[in-house]
Amino acid sequence: MSPNSHCFPTGQTLLTVQQDIKAKLKHKYQHISEGIGHHGNQSLFKDIYTDLYITEGGSGGLNNEHEVRQIEMASKKLTTQETPIKCNDIFKPLPGQDKPIRTVLTKGIAGVGKTVSVQKVILDWAEGKANQDVHFMFPLPFRDLNLKKDQYSLMQLLSHYFPELKEIDSIEDGETKTVFIFDGLDECRLPLDLTNDEKCCDVTMPTSVDVLLTNLIKGILLPSALLWITTRPAAANQIPPECVDQVTEVRGFNDPQKEVYFRKKITDQNLANEIIKYMKTSRSLHIMCHIPVFCWISATVLEMMLKETEKDEVPNTLTQMYSHFMLIQIIVKNRKYNKATETSPKELSQSDKEMILKLAKLAFQQLQKGNLIFYEEDLRECGLDVTEASEYSALCTEIFKEESGLDDEEKKSIHENGHLDLFLRFLLGLSLESNQNLLRGLLTQTGSTTRSNKKTVERTVRYLSDKIDEESSPERIINLFHCLNELGSNSLVEDMQTSLRSGTLSETRLKPDQCSALAYLLLMSEEVLEEFDLKTYSTSEEGYQRLLPVVKTCKRALICISNRLYTLFRLAGCKLTYESCETLASALQTPNSPLRELDLSYNDLGDRGVELLCVGLTSPLCNIQTLVLGQCGLTEGCCSDLASVLSSPNSQLKQLQLRDNDLQNSGVTLLVQVCPLLPSSLGQCGLTEGCCSDLASVLSSPNSQLKQLELRDNDLQDSGVTLLSAGLEDPDCKIHTLG
Repeated sequence: MSPNSHCFPTGQTLLTVQQDIKAKLKHKYQHISEGIGHHGNQSLFKDIYTDLYITEGGSGGLNNEHEVRQIEMASKKLTTQETPIKCNDIFKPLPGQDKPIRTVLTKGIAGVGKTVSVQKVILDWAEGKANQDVHFMFPLPFRDLNLKKDQYSLMQLLSHYFPELKEIDSIEDGETKTVFIFDGLDECRLPLDLTNDEKCCDVTMPTSVDVLLTNLIKGILLPSALLWITTRPAAANQIPPECVDQVTEVRGFNDPQKEVYFRKKITDQNLANEIIKYMKTSRSLHIMCHIPVFCWISATVLEMMLKETEKDEVPNTLTQMYSHFMLIQIIVKNRKYNKATETSPKELSQSDKEMILKLAKLAFQQLQKGNLIFYEEDLRECGLDVTEASEYSALCTEIFKEESGLDDEEKKSIHENGHLDLFLRFLLGLSLESNQNLLRGLLTQTGSTTRSNKKTVERTVRYLSDKIDEESSPERIINLFHCLNELGSNSLVEDMQTSLRSGTLSETRLKPDQCSALAYLLLMSEEVLEEFDLKTYSTSEEGYQRLLPVVKTCKRALICISNRLYTLFRLAGCKLTYESCETLASALQTPNSPLRELDLSYNDLGDRGVELLCVGLTSPLCNIQTLVLGQCGLTEGCCSDLASVLSSPNSQLKQLQLRDNDLQNSGVTLLVQVCPLLPSSLGQCGLTEGCCSDLASVLSSPNSQLKQLELRDNDLQDSGVTLLSAGLEDPDCKIHTLG
């Protein structure tokens, strides 16, 4: 049957089917489960839903950054000047966009609210509150589609989930506006090969689910349909950029939204205010609350504890929060399934201990494997029964989460979420006797006394402090400070905090470990730094290296620490070298970093350093607009790397300064041939009249955006200046300042 021979439904039939599907989706999505999977307490979605912070997300390219670090950057992201997007408006073009949007890719780390945003849009449509120009919305989670091994036509697949569609032959009439919602691309186990040439343009032609999806995404099948795909950042690159019209990112809760959530979740408003006030006293917990699932954990724990316990027992570290959460969920589980009445069990039952240890084994194994999703066979390997395990699914929300798909009869999938960094913090936190007492009966008793336990903690603190001295990775050092925080021993950070507040840091030569503590403080701060000037602090090259991660959280970074004046008087021998550029390149690839200007002048980076730096500059996540590389020991050898940045479609670079480098004519010619964005500062770069014709052609190019040009201390001669004048006199020349 050809596409044009379908029997399209009458308006009345279409309306009836639409109303039936809306009623079905409203019934399914009007409640939200919090707690033990679909066995948990059902709350009305409208009573618990809190708006999430969603913004334009740039590129959908690969993002391998550690998700825990993305959580810690959340507070920085939410304070930058960006325009939030309402979830019901994701298909509306942003200001300046002139083409319609067909496919939206929404990124977000685990637990940040992607699926809840999907639920909000579907429910608002089903209840007639938004997007009423849409005839049909079809939510098709990837975890369900993974299980479809047979061949289907698109109409057969949709009818499998929505039997109401059997009343009509096709939705392909050119006037029916349809939205497909594919939630959880990171969970997809289908090949999803968009380079595959196998075509399907008929909604009644049976083929594999993979082919149906790839043809929908490429616009071959139902080109008028709208697609919304959600994913964790690491999987976003599975969809080629040319198939995506808009990328958005769910950032979680900003600070006002966190407070709204707590006030909705906690019915006693005095208690809600007390919880909000308490969470603000712990920076590490407050940061985690940008993630909605952690807000739920915190609300669950603090609602019970602030009612029933002394204030000094209330958790203030991740270890304590997770431990209390686990105990509370055991109480809830025992009340629900075992009809127990205790509010604070003196001892875990043997079955509880066995189950928790099996879950711990499952979680750790999957952490080691780096799995995003695991199935029933993985549970069986750890001695877990799916039915029994589902009762415990809320015990470890960060690592174990039961999901309910559209097909309730299918095998359910269990999701892993977590990283070894968080695991290490939790494990070290358990070495404190106060935390061990929380998990009485679960941890193996070693017969250690309070005194020996204290010695163990002291040895651990010394070991971590030694690792901070020895470690070369600034990012790993930051996690070691988190570990010390879990042990209640962050004296170095506290000392640096005192010095920072008193304004005495600039008067002291900082040791490397002090620089790491300062970096930790600045990274944990709620504020976005307007400017980070590295020469504010006096330290060694290793110390400066440890401060470099801070550049990702500021708008303007000045790292010209070894100019002649400072080399002479204060910073002799403290130049940054090419080895620092790998750390900087990583910082440049931080999602949604506010960093726009980077000054690396007077550092001995060399061509090797620029090569490493360009890896970050060509990333779609990099937002650098001004780069200053004056007197960095560069030659024409680095110009091919810089040219690749200037010609990259991902580059945001608008101004490049290269003064006092031995680029020579060949280097500058290479730069100007690939891009009309000529470096604005080329003073003392070993240039002669031989490059002036190339410079003149750029100055007269209608594509050139260059407004100022510095060429001092170059041997251009009169003939070179004559050639330049021809370009400067051209009507298309935009130069305002010439030096």
